[in-house]
Amino acid sequence: MTDEIWSWTATRTAEAIRSGSITSREATESVLSRIGDVNPHINAIVEVSGAEALEMADAADLRQRAGEPLGPLHGLPVTTKINTDIAGHATTNSVPEFANDVVTEDHPAIENLRDAGAVFVGRSNTPSFSIRWFTDNDLHGRTLNPWDASRTPGGSSGGAAAAVASGMGFIAHGNDIGGSIRYPAASCGVVGLRPTPGRVPDWPTPRLGAPLLGTQHMQVQGPLARSVDDVALAFSAMARWHPKDPFAVPVPLQGEPLDGPIRVGVVRSVGVVDLNPAVDIAISQAVASLTDAGYLVEEVDLSLFADAWLLWWQVVQGVEFEGLGKLIEQYGDAAIRKSADNQFAAMHRIVSGFELSDYVGGYAQRAALVRELQLVLQQYPILVLPISAEQTFEIDADVRGVDRMEQLVKAQWPMMSVAALSVPALSVPVTVVNGLPTSVQLVGRRFREDTLLAAGREIESRASVSTPIDPR
Repeated sequence: MTDEIWSWTATRTAEAIRSGSITSREATESVLSRIGDVNPHINAIVEVSGAEALEMADAADLRQRAGEPLGPLHGLPVTTKINTDIAGHATTNSVPEFANDVVTEDHPAIENLRDAGAVFVGRSNTPSFSIRWFTDNDLHGRTLNPWDASRTPGGSSGGAAAAVASGMGFIAHGNDIGGSIRYPAASCGVVGLRPTPGRVPDWPTPRLGAPLLGTQHMQVQGPLARSVDDVALAFSAMARWHPKDPFAVPVPLQGEPLDGPIRVGVVRSVGVVDLNPAVDIAISQAVASLTDAGYLVEEVDLSLFADAWLLWWQVVQGVEFEGLGKLIEQYGDAAIRKSADNQFAAMHRIVSGFELSDYVGGYAQRAALVRELQLVLQQYPILVLPISAEQTFEIDADVRGVDRMEQLVKAQWPMMSVAALSVPALSVPVTVVNGLPTSVQLVGRRFREDTLLAAGREIESRASVSTPIDPR
């Protein structure tokens, strides 16, 4: 692999810029050159901010030479997701109707990245309305997985994951309400962190009004990067309290050390669907890595994740989906309309009720499940789960009929359940099986992302997945 700057880690590059051994302009020019070489092949970045990025880089270099205080991401090229506000740019959410929806202020998480010194080199692609596991839309086109163009890069942060996996930026911003950071990260062989809700500030632009309850309780902003240390660096910059988020919680990034040996519970299945052998291999290798690192690892049976998976669909896809469904019908492209129809039909096969009473009752049940998981996490501070029961889906699997959609919905139980339970999760690549990166999901106590990052480093140090890669 080349040693050009774009291929470096975020931590190495940030330190080099801070020390003056390279400039932010040099790092930014290297990344922009890589974007020019690679992006035409995979379409991960749908808006390249070349001139703006170089201006930001030059300003960063002036601050460095002047000896001014520097943020943790000072001069570091990053990408932001096209569904999140950044001042002076359109928040399209990959919908043609919103192509000219230029905003005047940053989303709180973007503001934190800017304040930390990040240089914004481009906006990453999403599916239309950011609600598919496949990144394709009529406005910006299809993003390809750099590992295998016949497989999805994931969604909705598919552009973010594909970009960072192929060297187009050191850190990618993403968001996750049911797996939209973790699934793309796993699909593209990079690391993705879903923080605890309230850890990284989040609140949509005021022009959209108050977000629905599912968004308020389950959506988070977070980073994707090529290593656990890089994700930790980005997380430290993003996780600053912000007054625009009414649920933001100012909690230290490091908690009290856990008494050792730390017990780890392994949840392979909860009876929803069989586990693909490739996924089982990744879990077994992660277990071996953690055992080798001194963790006490045990298989556990936690059916509460099956209950939480059903709850996620009942709450997010029930009453709340009605309003979004109308927007999809009015402004969505053919693929998102077909996917939404298949998804709704599949869920009616699985979930018994989508009425208002079910919605309200679901939130009551959610509190009981969160309590139950918190008690489990007292015994097992870290859990190992799949990301999905399947390896990375084939392109457009969600528009191939209700039967296939039902399989996809069941396969994604590990991500939806975790989102419903308000705990942090880390997607970590473990191995390559059948030519595809295969990851596991680490789940921990609320606001204890530090324990997940520590365990993730142990898995990563023994893993066989390496990025950045050239598209294959």
